[in-house]
Amino acid sequence: MNIDQFKDALMAQNIEVTDKQLAQFDAYFKLLVTTNEHVNLTTITEKPDVYLKHFYDSVTPAFFVSQIRTEALSICDVGAGAGFPSIPLKILFPQLKVTIVDSLNKRITFLKDLVAELGLDGVELYHARAEEFGGKKSDFREKFDIVTARAVARLSVLSEFCLPLTKVGGQMIAMKAAKAEDELSDADKAIGVLGGKVDSDYSFNLAGTDESRHIIVINKVKQTPNKYPRKPGTPAKEPLGQGKK
Repeated sequence: MNIDQFKDALMAQNIEVTDKQLAQFDAYFKLLVTTNEHVNLTTITEKPDVYLKHFYDSVTPAFFVSQIRTEALSICDVGAGAGFPSIPLKILFPQLKVTIVDSLNKRITFLKDLVAELGLDGVELYHARAEEFGGKKSDFREKFDIVTARAVARLSVLSEFCLPLTKVGGQMIAMKAAKAEDELSDADKAIGVLGGKVDSDYSFNLAGTDESRHIIVINKVKQTPNKYPRKPGTPAKEPLGQGKK
């Protein structure tokens, strides 16, 4: 995906990209590739692939959840890595208030440099485990309009990371590739226990490819019980609804 194809694919979704935003994406790409030479941020480094599989892919939640485009929502991005999906969303929709939590300090250091390089405001960065960040004594518990994650964990595990951070009336948005239907089935019990209810599973192919993508939207319909999330490492070892609880 070249720059013109990137612009055209977004315009097809009624998202206009300004010259300033294109310059921010260009600076993002350059810093990502430069930093990646000594910090492992991504295996995708060719420019057309970065624009398609990182930048464009990160924006796809806004195709289906329209309030991302216009409202000053608070968004928490769990395990954002090199800033996906929240930083591309922030570039295109600067009214968003973004909080990023990641367990690896090297990635947070990169993101601090990135936020400064791009001149973004309304972005907060935290080095923490998701299980601690959304714990019962955390100031961030059930505070966010939207909590999102991309390529972090299976949905049964991801729900325990994200739903405790999602405010009642808010939404968790999970970005998934193939086999999302199986993950949804496995996660059904966990989602309910944690106060969520599946709203939608939007299925599509990444622009110009046959690569399957899913945007899974889960509504937060009731408070998460205080005993969740469990201590760090437990959700991955013992997913809710599968074996011991």
